Formats: sequence, structure tokens, C-alpha cells
Amino acid sequence: MTGQHPAVSVVTDSTAYLPPLPVSGEPGRRLTVVPLAVVVNGVPGLETVDIDSATVAEALNARRVAVTTSRPSPEAFSQVYRELLDSGADTVLSVHLSARLSGTYDAAVLAAAEFDGKVEVIDTQSTGMGLGFPALAAADAAAAGGTLAEVRQAAVDAVARTTTLFYVDTLEFLRRGGRIGAAAALLGTALAVKPILHTTEEGVVVREKVRTASRALARLVDIAAESAGDADVDIAVHHLAAPDRADALLTTLKERLGERLRGAYLTEVGAVVGAHVGPGMVAVVVHRVA
Repeated sequence: MTGQHPAVSVVTDSTAYLPPLPVSGEPGRRLTVVPLAVVVNGVPGLETVDIDSATVAEALNARRVAVTTSRPSPEAFSQVYRELLDSGADTVLSVHLSARLSGTYDAAVLAAAEFDGKVEVIDTQSTGMGLGFPALAAADAAAAGGTLAEVRQAAVDAVARTTTLFYVDTLEFLRRGGRIGAAAALLGTALAVKPILHTTEEGVVVREKVRTASRALARLVDIAAESAGDADVDIAVHHLAAPDRADALLTTLKERLGERLRGAYLTEVGAVVGAHVGPGMVAVVVHRVA
């Protein structure tokens, strides 16, 4: 089948926080990861290349240390697309985190315009494995010999079947980065509310408000199970500087979902998402299997 269709390469960005095994070791799978940039106290670096999650968590806890993030430039995407096309790909699908959360999607769109329809870009309206599951679905479709339209559809379908939920100890980091409204952040602080958030086409929104961290984590499990419905699912649990909390969450999810759980992944978020959510964050991404 591979020889019957043009070769499609798939590009994503470093905020997918992909587990290592599904990406490597599979013949024919084309998946290229473009890193986002992080600046810690004036020193710039690339996520996963120069700056890790531990560095960002330490900086955020210090409070006096400034942490900011930035998208890849359109030129960086252009270079990646050109290299893939020059090395044998006929087309490229570029799959990225929510345009509401980053300028990465816009930079990719600007770069894609240079390639006469050979590059298409998808906004997954999420991040973490909310981005990662669609990127992997696209890579699998490409490896199976799909056309650009088929690979794109695989990603779009995966977006529709994926739910991203997360808990943060404080909304302050999201407020500082402009990822959530000041009114919502103030409400959370004034009322000592522990929010459960999720990503939508509108960006980060509050799904529920509860009073304690333990109740929030219990509700994360409940909502994740509701999101799974009757489907078999893959799940991903992310955290920042909260491995015990994440382990407990994953264990409870495995017990709750039982035989319907096809795959489970646990990864710490990297510097870019970490800068906006703060230490203590835990997330659950539910991907309903087609």
C-alpha cells in the first residue's frame, strides 16, 4: 500500500510530550518534533533540548525568577518542511497545540504557505497528549501509506475522540501567561477554589470547581471515566513535579477503566506547558479508540 500513495511526513511540536515507545522503533513511521523555546531568567533555550521540566519547576517555585515561552519561528518550520520534502516526502501534515495557547500554529501556517499546497497544518485545540494522540494517529496513517487527505482525516478524527483535563494548585501561572482570564483566576484565589480545567476550541476553560485538592483529583477520575463512555481508551497522565500524585491518579484510572483501557502513558510535562501551569499540576488525556 505504501507504494501506491505519495509519502506523507508528519510534524508536531515538543508540547505533545510523547511517550518514547510509540514514536520510535516502528518502520515507516515519520514523525518530526519541532521544539518550542523557553526563557528562564533571561537565558533562552529549547524545550527538551536545553531546558527540562525540573529547571522550570525550580524557577517557578523561586518566584523571583522570570519564565517565559515563545513559539518556533516560521523560518524554523520552513526549514523542517523543506528538509522533509527534499529527503523524499511528497507532502507534510503539521499537527500542533492549540492556537489559543500559542502562536505555534500561526507560525506553521505562515511557513506552509511557501510550499504550494504540499504542507497542511492542523490545530488540535489542546496540548500534551491531547496533541500527541492526534499526531500519532496521523503518523500511523502515513506509515500505512495514506494520502495527505487520509492522514489529515486521521488527525481530525483523533482530535474529536480526545479529551484533555487537568488540575492546578493555583491559577496564578495561567493568569500570568494570559492563558486564563484574570476574573477566573481571581475567583479561584478569593474563594480558595481548586479548579478542574479542560481545553476546548476557546482555550483553557474551567470545567468544575471543588474545594480541596483531594476532591479535585477524585473528580478528575470521574470526569475521565465519563469522557471514556463505553469505548476502549488510551490514556495519558501528565504532571509537573508531582510524581506521587500522578502515580496515584494513574493507578486509580487503571482500576476504574479495567479491561477498556488499551494503553496508558505517564510523562512529566516539559518546560513550555510547565511554565504556564506550575508545580503540582496533573492532567488526564482520554483518547477513545475508533
